[in-house]
Amino acid sequence: MGPAANKEKAKRIRWRFHLVVLVLLTALFGLPCLGPASAMAAEPARMIDYKMAGDATKMRIVMNFDREPDVRWFLLRAPNRLVIDLPAAKVAIDAKALKARGLVKNVRYGALPDGSSRLVVIGKGPFLVERVDVLKNDDGAGYRIVADLSAASDREFDEALSIQAETTGSTVAGNKSDRVSKFPLRRFTVVIDPGHGGIDGGAEGLSGTVEKAVTLAFARELKNKLEASGKYDVFMTRDSDVFLRLDDRVRIARQHEADLFISIHADTISLKGIRGATVYTVSDRASDAEAQALADRENLSDRLAGIEVKADNPEVTDILIDLIRRETHSFSMSFANTLVDELATTVGLINNPHRFAGFRVLKAPDVPSVLVELGYLSNPKDEAQLIDPDWRNKAAESITNAVAAFASVKAAKGGTL
Repeated sequence: MGPAANKEKAKRIRWRFHLVVLVLLTALFGLPCLGPASAMAAEPARMIDYKMAGDATKMRIVMNFDREPDVRWFLLRAPNRLVIDLPAAKVAIDAKALKARGLVKNVRYGALPDGSSRLVVIGKGPFLVERVDVLKNDDGAGYRIVADLSAASDREFDEALSIQAETTGSTVAGNKSDRVSKFPLRRFTVVIDPGHGGIDGGAEGLSGTVEKAVTLAFARELKNKLEASGKYDVFMTRDSDVFLRLDDRVRIARQHEADLFISIHADTISLKGIRGATVYTVSDRASDAEAQALADRENLSDRLAGIEVKADNPEVTDILIDLIRRETHSFSMSFANTLVDELATTVGLINNPHRFAGFRVLKAPDVPSVLVELGYLSNPKDEAQLIDPDWRNKAAESITNAVAAFASVKAAKGGTL
């Protein structure tokens, strides 16, 4: 046997000796055997991408990982926040993906001293967490965390915090229908929405009257009358000349837990002889071509103000397209009929005064909503009425009477119609 062979033999003997020592140490002291599989398991989950989609009423957050992540979450207030902790996970997110949108005002993330990562989602007001799930991707490559948020009221957010405290910060979203509220009952709540505002002036009358000014003046009058009764909590989506997105108007209604949402408008039409008030409710199919044309114009409000309106992301279709729940639609129709009856005694109405179309501002899934066109600024007589304080007082009184009748019937029937 030559020198090279002897050298190779000695090398094999040393390798076997080291292996025997490692096995003995493992048996005596429980030292781990770090093979390739164990090394892979010890690697932290790595975030591949982060996505948000939705609007000011509902949002979905999706985080993709290369392997199954561990996740814990909890709520904090002032400001309203969802905190997501990711033990043994590496997080790196493109700044563009964190840009504020819809219900989400801001997103921050970073590493904690223990080596875990934390993601903080700050809401545009209170919200509820509908779900936080870890799901295996259909193609078998990696996992994703899916979090669904929906606009809510301060009362609902506080109740969620209370439940969280009682369950020592449980990260499992419970079924809201199973919860017994410990918070006091609230009064019937009305949210009044003065249409348009700011850069979006709306329609313009023959004498230069601007719709956004008419709707704000009328909304203030109606708010004062409703509050004077002492029976209702009344809020406005705007109380100054500011622009407000359509989905933000819906968010405000939901965050106040509105029992009724009344959007005020005053349109124009090419036929100068047409005049009178109209009450609209939401529907996927318009009652007539005129109602469809009006809905199309009103739904362009965001785009006219320079805001890009994107189609709903397929990822969130299931949480955004539930627009007309049966009970909510029943409430809206009931109030619309009552309102038409009241307005008919004091204010001129057009033919077929209750109409319907796909108005985005009426699409809160759980808030009965109507849009009231007070009249046409394109008609000189309607324009004169719309800026007349006496007429405004009379019309606001009729709507106040309709609200009282609707609230009374709803209360008598235990909140169902």
